[in-house]
Amino acid sequence: MASSTNWLSLKDLGQIYGISAMHCGRALQKEGWRDNKGFPTPRALNAGAASIPINQKPALTPLWNEKICKILLEKTGYKPLSKKIQIQQWTILLEELAKGSPSIQTTPQQMAEEMPKSIIKEVNTQLINRGCVFQVKEKN
Repeated sequence: MASSTNWLSLKDLGQIYGISAMHCGRALQKEGWRDNKGFPTPRALNAGAASIPINQKPALTPLWNEKICKILLEKTGYKPLSKKIQIQQWTILLEELAKGSPSIQTTPQQMAEEMPKSIIKEVNTQLINRGCVFQVKEKN
């Protein structure tokens, strides 16, 4: 893998567009870059869009070329979310989860595990500013 290439998990790639790893995987599968078992197709590997690193844990977790996949995803209609919008959406979601609901089983901390590390401090600041006592724990 070239050092100038940014290789991302489906989760990290999806976060650029505000979509889940599952949704991102489906979009890549629809374009013929991912098979029904979740692995890159020969077409994706040949295009340099995906790689399966050796000695990676969990074993055989494919990584996706950010630049190449962004071109494909944006060509099919996906638009990257601005950092400001991501912070706003995460703040509102976590604030509502912290309030609680008998019909929601997910805790704010469980949901925060999906949050990009790059916005944790800003989201925590916004939560404090909104009077919410919940704070996202920093990831290691």
